Amino acid sequence: MNKNQQVIGYLPDEKPAMWKLLLYAIQQVIVMFPATVAVAIITGFHISTTIFASGLATICFILVTGRKIPLYYGSSFSYVTAIGSLMSSEALTGYSLNEKIAVAQFGIVMSGFVSIAAGLIIKRFGRDSIEKILPASITGPIAMVIGLTLAATALIDAQSFSGAISVLESQTALATNMAWIVSLVTMLSTILFSVHLKGFLGQLPLLLGPILGCLTALVIYWVTGINLFKVLPETANSGIFALPVFTLPKPSLMAVAAIMPIAIATIPESTAHVYQLDIYVNDLAKKMNSDKKYDIADRLGDNLIGDGIGDIVAGFVGGPAGTNYGENISAMAITRVFSIPVLIAAAIIAMVISCFTPLINAIYSIPTAVIGGLEVYLFGAIAAQGIAIMVEKKVDLFSAKNIAIIATIMIIGIGGQFGFGGNIPFFGLNVPCVAGASIFGILLHLFLSIGEKKNNNHHQQTE
Repeated sequence: MNKNQQVIGYLPDEKPAMWKLLLYAIQQVIVMFPATVAVAIITGFHISTTIFASGLATICFILVTGRKIPLYYGSSFSYVTAIGSLMSSEALTGYSLNEKIAVAQFGIVMSGFVSIAAGLIIKRFGRDSIEKILPASITGPIAMVIGLTLAATALIDAQSFSGAISVLESQTALATNMAWIVSLVTMLSTILFSVHLKGFLGQLPLLLGPILGCLTALVIYWVTGINLFKVLPETANSGIFALPVFTLPKPSLMAVAAIMPIAIATIPESTAHVYQLDIYVNDLAKKMNSDKKYDIADRLGDNLIGDGIGDIVAGFVGGPAGTNYGENISAMAITRVFSIPVLIAAAIIAMVISCFTPLINAIYSIPTAVIGGLEVYLFGAIAAQGIAIMVEKKVDLFSAKNIAIIATIMIIGIGGQFGFGGNIPFFGLNVPCVAGASIFGILLHLFLSIGEKKNNNHHQQTE
């Protein structure tokens, strides 16, 4: 690379100019919005409350971790089945929606203590204590599974006109084709912007791409009369301001049993995200000729404690359980903006949006095809980062042990998603595929490590 060619980006402790900061923050909100809202819709939680909870939990996470880890907290799909099953159980028959949410909240709050306990163990015994259980041969494929299990969601959304404002029954085939056009324009423009735009604009592909996708949908409406923008739900508020619906947790052992164990499965996911960040942030620092060394991976314990605090905060106000978001990490990796002030601004904007009805309605109305086109790129980037973890950590892909671990994690995770809809029936239990793949990978690693001789540091690293 030409030494005079300046790499533009922002490291975690750097703050862009205010107008740039706001644009970067809006971009991060757009990235987290689809998944966070989808979790709210699937579980039945209030959308505005879920968005507010994600922003508040993000701010708490950043403060708890000493403003050292640039991560955004959002609602996690890992908990969807557990929460949904709990809220639809016969035991809660006759409960109102808010009463059901209150019961689930207690399980969410308690799940936060699992992450906090894991974080305290790491802080007490060191990062090596968790790396013995979660080496790169596990965290890498888990990151890949997280991205690849969402592949169908991305493609389904890409061709979807579900909830469109104006599509006649006779226009179904045409509407599908128009949705594909919108999603392709969104995806390809986002990719081209991220690859070819330089300077400041090169850091806004995930904002510019969706804007171009929405403009394409608008042109299609003018030409064909097919309006792909989404119809607002009947519960949408028509005023200017409306506070989110806040509920308090209601103690329930049933909720603890249903939801709390899922937190164990999110630890490998969160660990993988931290390792991704460490790689990308320090790579950017090197390319920017910075002398700073960011010890993000060494703060894994703080990260898990922050994740737990996030669950507790989200659970107390009425939001679903969550984790730090791979989508936002992908956005940071693509745009090279890892600024913590940007994430704080994004969290504040999310909280404002949750109270400002026109904004939340505008974002909700974005065509599903636009979101799908963006998801194809983002979810694929999450999977690619799993490969980056294994490359960076020099995982020996010729090791029979590593191949066995990687292979089983990938097949259980991806096969569980596409073979069983995300939940693997196992001895009367419905095991979430990512959780099942993570737990099996960990157990297999521990089993294959019995009696293993640690010859040298290189052996330990590659294994």
